[in-house]
Amino acid sequence: MATIEPLGARVLVKAIESESKTPSGLVLPETAKEKPQEGIIEAVGSEQDMMTDLAAGDRVLFERYTGTQVKLNGDDHLILGEDEILARIRED
Repeated sequence: MATIEPLGARVLVKAIESESKTPSGLVLPETAKEKPQEGIIEAVGSEQDMMTDLAAGDRVLFERYTGTQVKLNGDDHLILGEDEILARIRED
């Protein structure tokens, strides 16, 4: 099994896919789905290069067309610069 270790102030994010069904029950084809804007951080680059305390397991928001797409063990991931992360989602 391969692993990816981000370097510098970068993070590896597993994108959370958008729903394939509308609230009214219509099934969306792959071409109509929007690119994910939300994901879970799986790995973080060098802590000394990072300006924030982002960590593996954090759920984050990012811009729609950002980062570098990579496939890891059959799943789609993004490598994002720390500055491309817009927000962390915290559950209450």
